[in-house]
Amino acid sequence: MSRVPTGFPKDFLWGGAVAANQLEGAYDIDGKGMCVADINEFRDDVDITKKYNEELDTKFVVEAMNAGHGDGRIFPKRWGIDFYHTYKEDLKLLAGLGLKTFRTSINWARIFPNGDDETPNEAGLKFYDELIDEIIKNGMEPMITISHYEMPLNLTLKYKGWYSRELIEFFEKYCRTVFNRYAGKVKYWIIVNQINLIGHESFNHLGIAEDKVDDLQSAKYQAVHNEMVSCARATKYAHEHYPEMQIGMMLCGGYSYAATCKPEDQLAALKHNQMEFFYSDVLLRGYYPGYAFRFFEDKGIHVEFGKHDEEDLKNTCDFFSFSYYYTRIVTKESYENGNEAIRNKELPANEWGWTFDPIGLRISLNTFWDRYQKPIYITENGSGYYDKLEDGKVHDPYRVEFYRNHIEQMKEAIKDGVDLRGYYAWGPIDIVSCSSSEMSKRYGFIYVDLDDYGKGTGKRIKKDSYDWYKKVIATNGEDLD
Repeated sequence: MSRVPTGFPKDFLWGGAVAANQLEGAYDIDGKGMCVADINEFRDDVDITKKYNEELDTKFVVEAMNAGHGDGRIFPKRWGIDFYHTYKEDLKLLAGLGLKTFRTSINWARIFPNGDDETPNEAGLKFYDELIDEIIKNGMEPMITISHYEMPLNLTLKYKGWYSRELIEFFEKYCRTVFNRYAGKVKYWIIVNQINLIGHESFNHLGIAEDKVDDLQSAKYQAVHNEMVSCARATKYAHEHYPEMQIGMMLCGGYSYAATCKPEDQLAALKHNQMEFFYSDVLLRGYYPGYAFRFFEDKGIHVEFGKHDEEDLKNTCDFFSFSYYYTRIVTKESYENGNEAIRNKELPANEWGWTFDPIGLRISLNTFWDRYQKPIYITENGSGYYDKLEDGKVHDPYRVEFYRNHIEQMKEAIKDGVDLRGYYAWGPIDIVSCSSSEMSKRYGFIYVDLDDYGKGTGKRIKKDSYDWYKKVIATNGEDLD
């Protein structure tokens, strides 16, 4: 008898994923405080393919908080696609795809506007009451991300972002608040989105103003250490009070290859991948691996452990999840230059330089399954394109081809024995880009008629890919034509 699976599991979770800060808008109503994403600026005078939310100083933060009111500066995440007011209609459209599950985040600054508030903002909690109820009403299982680039900016200005140990307790309190509020409604939780992104999304993730620390590199690793301790504490609380909850951790995934067969490049790739997997090693295995201590010593990085941190970190997550967009390559030189991976020019890419590597997804899935033996969810996958609206329609065969190629490799990984439980297409409805704050970098099966400056009708239009993904879900991944 063959023990090789023939297809996707019968209960496979086909879904779509978004982030609150990229679609909700309504950044200053119902008691919400400003969060890090609210100062992500769109600029049409820079090379958009190289724009990320990296290091910022206090001066920039303060000026950006007070900008955008008729001064010509543009902060698109402040209005998003107005999902805060249109979520009922949008969720009906998404449910029309046949989605089994929908992933979104809770904006931290809606619940604790300053981050260190004594009590949560009831208006924010009420909004997510209604949103989660609507997700369930439309037949979709909610997966909720607790921290997805939505740290209250007060925690940057009053403290030093995640570098300050005070945030451990602030975040733990936030986690307890949402666990208590939505227990019985939300089974699947991701505590921190793409926790390994401390480079390209440095400020968005950790909220450290670079002028507030002496050694930014050490500060980042101290910050993510504090964050992991808080994640572990939150996981312990969930397991003790709500055993039905499944708590996950998430990487920005994508295996990096050695650029050549030279042993030096092979070793560099090994070291690079280890430090990308470091975060999941800690949160799924419960302790710091030896290679991380060696990395810190070699790079002159200092991380201070609290008295109970090692014990706290033993509270590990239930599942592994990751986003998959592209793979990169590593040379000895790129590794030594800040543990960098570089673009593989052998692969085709979209207009932002994000390469297409469907086989890399199969490699990544096998690598993670071999490493952790934990259920896996692909919680983001997609590619941005400049779509054209012509005669009220969007013809996007390139998007269909992208997803077909990746889903085929997912099926192969399942045949390899990988315990893949769910798949979330990123941005099933067009939203503002995370890295470049563009609206014109589109991922969705549903077109939203808004441009980079927030102008347009806001009308929602199904693209050709909508019917294709609907068919994929209806056939549980069997019909990819």
